[in-house]
Amino acid sequence: MTGGPATTASPAAPPATPAPPALPSVIGHRGAAGCAPENTLAGLRRAKALDCRWVEIDVRLSADREPILLHDNRLRRTTGGRGSAAQLPLAALRRLEAGRWFAPEFAGEPIPTLAEAVALLASLELGANIELKADPGAAEVTGEVVAGALARLWPPQLPAPLLSSFSPRALTAVRQRAPQFARGMLFRAVPRDWHERAETIGGSSIHADQRRLTPAIVAEIREAGYCLLAYTVNQPGRAQVLLNWGVTSVFSDVPHIILAALSGGPIQAAATGPAVLWRQGTVG
Repeated sequence: MTGGPATTASPAAPPATPAPPALPSVIGHRGAAGCAPENTLAGLRRAKALDCRWVEIDVRLSADREPILLHDNRLRRTTGGRGSAAQLPLAALRRLEAGRWFAPEFAGEPIPTLAEAVALLASLELGANIELKADPGAAEVTGEVVAGALARLWPPQLPAPLLSSFSPRALTAVRQRAPQFARGMLFRAVPRDWHERAETIGGSSIHADQRRLTPAIVAEIREAGYCLLAYTVNQPGRAQVLLNWGVTSVFSDVPHIILAALSGGPIQAAATGPAVLWRQGTVG
Protein backbone atom coordinates (compact mmCIF):
# COMPACT_ATOMS: atom_id res chain seq x y z
CA MET A 1 0.00 0.00 0.00
CA THR A 2 1.38 3.34 -1.02
CA GLY A 3 1.15 6.15 1.51
CA GLY A 4 0.13 9.70 0.70
CA PRO A 5 2.48 12.65 0.71
CA ALA A 6 4.37 13.22 3.91
CA THR A 7 3.04 16.03 6.05
CA THR A 8 4.80 18.07 8.68
CA ALA A 9 2.91 19.13 11.76
CA SER A 10 2.59 22.89 12.08
CA PRO A 11 4.16 24.34 15.19
CA ALA A 12 1.66 25.16 17.90
CA ALA A 13 0.60 28.79 17.90
CA PRO A 14 1.48 30.69 21.07
CA PRO A 15 -1.41 31.27 23.45
CA ALA A 16 -3.45 34.36 22.68
CA THR A 17 -2.79 37.58 24.56
CA PRO A 18 -5.67 38.20 26.98
CA ALA A 19 -7.20 41.64 27.24
CA PRO A 20 -5.99 43.61 30.26
CA PRO A 21 -8.42 43.91 33.16
CA ALA A 22 -10.19 47.19 33.89
CA LEU A 23 -7.73 48.89 36.22
CA PRO A 24 -8.35 51.69 38.71
CA SER A 25 -6.25 54.84 38.59
CA VAL A 26 -4.67 54.08 41.99
CA ILE A 27 -3.41 50.66 43.14
CA GLY A 28 -2.18 49.99 46.67
CA HIS A 29 1.54 49.15 46.54
CA ARG A 30 2.49 45.95 48.41
CA GLY A 31 -0.96 46.24 50.00
CA ALA A 32 -0.76 49.74 51.47
CA ALA A 33 2.91 49.78 52.37
CA GLY A 34 2.94 53.23 53.95
CA CYS A 35 0.14 52.34 56.34
CA ALA A 36 0.68 48.67 57.25
CA PRO A 37 3.48 46.11 56.88
CA GLU A 38 3.97 45.29 53.22
CA ASN A 39 2.83 42.01 51.68
CA THR A 40 0.87 40.93 54.75
CA LEU A 41 -2.76 40.10 55.34
CA ALA A 42 -2.94 43.15 57.60
CA GLY A 43 -1.72 45.23 54.68
CA LEU A 44 -4.50 43.92 52.44
CA ARG A 45 -7.09 44.72 55.08
CA ARG A 46 -5.70 48.22 55.49
CA ALA A 47 -5.78 48.75 51.73
CA LYS A 48 -9.47 47.85 51.67
CA ALA A 49 -10.16 50.19 54.58
CA LEU A 50 -8.46 52.96 52.58
CA ASP A 51 -10.87 52.41 49.67
CA CYS A 52 -8.46 50.60 47.35
CA ARG A 53 -10.09 48.56 44.61
CA TRP A 54 -6.84 46.84 43.60
CA VAL A 55 -3.56 46.04 45.31
CA GLU A 56 -0.12 44.97 44.13
CA ILE A 57 1.61 42.12 45.96
CA ASP A 58 4.93 40.31 45.49
CA VAL A 59 5.12 36.52 45.31
CA ARG A 60 8.20 34.30 45.42
CA LEU A 61 8.89 30.64 46.23
CA SER A 62 10.16 29.02 49.40
CA ALA A 63 12.77 26.28 49.27
CA ASP A 64 9.98 23.70 48.98
CA ARG A 65 8.37 25.68 46.15
CA GLU A 66 5.48 27.11 48.11
CA PRO A 67 4.37 30.57 46.90
CA ILE A 68 4.54 33.23 49.61
CA LEU A 69 4.14 36.99 49.79
CA LEU A 70 7.55 38.64 50.18
CA HIS A 71 9.34 41.35 48.25
CA ASP A 72 13.00 40.83 49.15
CA ASN A 73 14.81 37.57 48.73
CA ARG A 74 16.78 38.41 51.87
CA LEU A 75 14.72 38.11 55.04
CA ARG A 76 16.36 40.67 57.28
CA ARG A 77 14.55 43.90 56.36
CA THR A 78 10.95 42.85 57.02
CA THR A 79 11.30 39.82 59.29
CA GLY A 80 14.67 40.07 61.05
CA GLY A 81 15.42 36.58 59.77
CA ARG A 82 18.72 35.46 58.32
CA GLY A 83 19.56 34.34 54.82
CA SER A 84 17.17 34.15 51.91
CA ALA A 85 13.61 32.93 51.57
CA ALA A 86 14.66 30.56 48.80
CA GLN A 87 16.82 28.63 51.27
CA LEU A 88 14.09 27.96 53.84
CA PRO A 89 11.00 25.72 53.65
CA LEU A 90 7.58 27.18 54.23
CA ALA A 91 7.37 25.84 57.79
CA ALA A 92 10.49 27.78 58.79
CA LEU A 93 9.34 30.95 57.03
CA ARG A 94 6.01 30.79 58.82
CA ARG A 95 7.79 31.03 62.15
CA LEU A 96 9.20 34.44 61.24
CA GLU A 97 7.47 37.66 62.27
CA ALA A 98 6.68 40.14 59.50
CA GLY A 99 4.87 43.00 61.20
CA ARG A 100 6.74 44.30 64.23
CA TRP A 101 9.39 46.11 62.15
CA PHE A 102 6.65 48.42 60.90
CA ALA A 103 4.79 49.16 64.14
CA PRO A 104 4.15 47.37 67.45
CA GLU A 105 0.46 46.97 66.67
CA PHE A 106 1.37 44.53 63.89
CA ALA A 107 3.49 42.24 66.05
CA GLY A 108 2.89 38.59 65.26
CA GLU A 109 1.92 39.16 61.62
CA PRO A 110 3.24 36.16 59.64
CA ILE A 111 4.53 35.85 56.09
CA PRO A 112 1.34 34.87 54.22
CA THR A 113 1.00 32.10 51.70
CA LEU A 114 -0.44 32.95 48.31
CA ALA A 115 -3.44 30.78 49.13
CA GLU A 116 -4.17 32.83 52.25
CA ALA A 117 -3.82 36.07 50.34
CA VAL A 118 -6.16 34.96 47.55
CA ALA A 119 -8.79 33.88 50.07
CA LEU A 120 -8.60 37.28 51.77
CA LEU A 121 -8.72 39.12 48.45
CA ALA A 122 -11.94 37.26 47.70
CA SER A 123 -13.40 38.21 51.07
CA LEU A 124 -12.40 41.85 50.65
CA GLU A 125 -13.38 41.98 46.96
CA LEU A 126 -9.96 43.31 45.98
CA GLY A 127 -8.40 42.88 42.55
CA ALA A 128 -4.66 42.22 42.38
CA ASN A 129 -1.54 42.77 40.34
CA ILE A 130 0.73 39.90 41.34
CA GLU A 131 4.41 40.53 40.74
CA LEU A 132 6.57 37.43 40.35
CA LYS A 133 9.90 37.66 42.15
CA ALA A 134 12.10 35.04 40.53
CA ASP A 135 15.43 34.06 42.08
CA PRO A 136 18.37 33.37 39.73
CA GLY A 137 17.86 30.08 37.92
CA ALA A 138 14.26 29.75 39.12
CA ALA A 139 12.36 32.00 36.73
CA GLU A 140 10.51 29.27 34.85
CA VAL A 141 9.53 27.29 37.93
CA THR A 142 8.37 30.45 39.69
CA GLY A 143 6.11 31.36 36.78
CA GLU A 144 4.78 27.83 36.45
CA VAL A 145 4.09 27.28 40.15
CA VAL A 146 2.46 30.66 40.76
CA ALA A 147 0.36 30.49 37.60
CA GLY A 148 -0.76 26.97 38.45
CA ALA A 149 -1.72 28.00 41.97
CA LEU A 150 -3.69 30.98 40.73
CA ALA A 151 -5.48 28.87 38.12
CA ARG A 152 -6.69 26.63 40.95
CA LEU A 153 -7.35 29.26 43.59
CA TRP A 154 -8.53 32.43 41.90
CA PRO A 155 -12.17 33.16 42.80
CA PRO A 156 -14.51 33.68 39.83
CA GLN A 157 -16.19 36.68 41.43
CA LEU A 158 -12.99 38.74 41.23
CA PRO A 159 -11.55 40.30 38.08
CA ALA A 160 -8.77 38.10 36.73
CA PRO A 161 -5.37 39.00 38.17
CA LEU A 162 -2.65 40.82 36.27
CA LEU A 163 0.70 39.01 36.56
CA SER A 164 3.88 41.03 36.11
CA SER A 165 7.62 40.52 36.45
CA PHE A 166 11.03 41.84 35.49
CA SER A 167 11.71 38.29 34.27
CA PRO A 168 10.51 37.45 30.74
CA ARG A 169 11.21 33.79 31.44
CA ALA A 170 8.83 33.79 34.39
CA LEU A 171 6.12 35.46 32.30
CA THR A 172 6.65 33.05 29.41
CA ALA A 173 6.07 30.20 31.87
CA VAL A 174 2.89 31.93 33.02
CA ARG A 175 1.77 32.19 29.40
CA GLN A 176 2.22 28.46 28.90
CA ARG A 177 0.67 27.38 32.22
CA ALA A 178 -2.23 29.84 32.52
CA PRO A 179 -2.62 31.83 29.29
CA GLN A 180 -5.95 33.26 30.48
CA PHE A 181 -4.16 35.66 32.84
CA ALA A 182 -3.01 39.04 31.53
CA ARG A 183 0.73 39.66 31.76
CA GLY A 184 2.73 42.82 32.29
CA MET A 185 6.42 43.47 31.57
CA LEU A 186 8.25 45.36 34.30
CA PHE A 187 11.03 47.83 33.58
CA ARG A 188 12.93 50.45 35.45
CA ALA A 189 13.57 52.67 32.43
CA VAL A 190 11.48 51.68 29.41
CA PRO A 191 13.92 50.36 26.76
CA ARG A 192 13.77 51.14 23.06
CA ASP A 193 12.71 47.57 22.30
CA TRP A 194 9.94 47.49 24.90
CA HIS A 195 7.35 46.51 22.30
CA GLU A 196 9.31 43.47 21.11
CA ARG A 197 9.87 42.35 24.70
CA ALA A 198 6.19 42.72 25.53
CA GLU A 199 5.19 40.75 22.44
CA THR A 200 7.55 37.93 23.42
CA ILE A 201 5.60 37.26 26.62
CA GLY A 202 2.18 38.07 25.14
CA GLY A 203 1.92 41.08 27.39
CA SER A 204 -0.86 43.62 27.61
CA SER A 205 0.70 46.11 30.03
CA ILE A 206 3.97 47.88 30.74
CA HIS A 207 5.02 48.69 34.32
CA ALA A 208 7.76 51.28 34.79
CA ASP A 209 9.53 53.53 37.29
CA GLN A 210 7.58 56.77 37.31
CA ARG A 211 10.76 58.81 37.68
CA ARG A 212 11.93 57.71 34.24
CA LEU A 213 8.74 58.32 32.30
CA THR A 214 8.19 61.17 29.88
CA PRO A 215 5.08 62.29 28.00
CA ALA A 216 6.56 60.88 24.78
CA ILE A 217 7.17 57.43 26.28
CA VAL A 218 3.69 57.36 27.80
CA ALA A 219 2.11 58.34 24.49
CA GLU A 220 4.08 55.71 22.57
CA ILE A 221 3.01 52.91 24.90
CA ARG A 222 -0.63 53.93 25.07
CA GLU A 223 -0.90 54.46 21.31
CA ALA A 224 0.40 50.92 20.83
CA GLY A 225 -2.60 49.67 22.82
CA TYR A 226 -0.88 48.81 26.10
CA CYS A 227 -1.83 49.80 29.62
CA LEU A 228 0.92 51.66 31.47
CA LEU A 229 1.34 51.35 35.23
CA ALA A 230 3.79 53.57 37.10
CA TYR A 231 5.53 52.84 40.42
CA THR A 232 5.90 54.15 43.15
CA VAL A 233 3.92 57.39 43.42
CA ASN A 234 3.43 58.91 46.86
CA GLN A 235 3.02 62.58 45.93
CA PRO A 236 -0.47 63.66 44.79
CA GLY A 237 0.86 66.26 42.37
CA ARG A 238 3.06 63.73 40.63
CA ALA A 239 0.17 61.27 40.41
CA GLN A 240 -1.97 63.89 38.70
CA VAL A 241 0.79 64.71 36.20
CA LEU A 242 1.27 61.06 35.28
CA LEU A 243 -2.44 60.42 34.87
CA ASN A 244 -2.75 63.55 32.75
CA TRP A 245 0.01 62.18 30.49
CA GLY A 246 -2.08 59.05 29.98
CA VAL A 247 -0.68 56.62 32.56
CA THR A 248 -3.36 54.02 33.31
CA SER A 249 -2.63 53.44 36.99
CA VAL A 250 -0.18 54.53 39.66
CA PHE A 251 1.03 52.32 42.49
CA SER A 252 1.14 54.09 45.85
CA ASP A 253 2.23 53.27 49.40
CA VAL A 254 -0.31 55.85 50.60
CA PRO A 255 -3.27 55.25 48.27
CA HIS A 256 -5.70 57.14 50.50
CA ILE A 257 -3.70 60.33 50.06
CA ILE A 258 -3.57 59.98 46.28
CA LEU A 259 -7.25 59.03 46.03
CA ALA A 260 -8.35 61.95 48.18
CA ALA A 261 -6.28 64.43 46.20
CA LEU A 262 -7.60 63.15 42.87
CA SER A 263 -11.20 63.34 44.07
CA GLY A 264 -10.81 66.69 45.80
CA GLY A 265 -12.07 65.21 49.05
CA PRO A 266 -10.62 65.13 52.58
CA ILE A 267 -7.70 62.82 53.26
CA GLN A 268 -8.72 59.81 55.32
CA ALA A 269 -6.67 59.45 58.48
CA ALA A 270 -4.32 56.48 58.46
CA ALA A 271 -1.25 55.80 60.53
CA THR A 272 1.90 55.65 58.48
CA GLY A 273 5.17 53.98 59.24
CA PRO A 274 8.79 54.09 58.09
CA ALA A 275 8.04 52.64 54.67
CA VAL A 276 6.89 55.99 53.28
CA LEU A 277 10.17 57.61 54.23
CA TRP A 278 12.43 55.20 52.38
CA ARG A 279 10.21 54.24 49.47
CA GLN A 280 9.44 57.43 47.61
CA GLY A 281 10.30 55.76 44.32
CA THR A 282 11.51 52.23 44.88
CA VAL A 283 11.44 49.30 42.54
CA GLY A 284 8.54 46.92 42.17
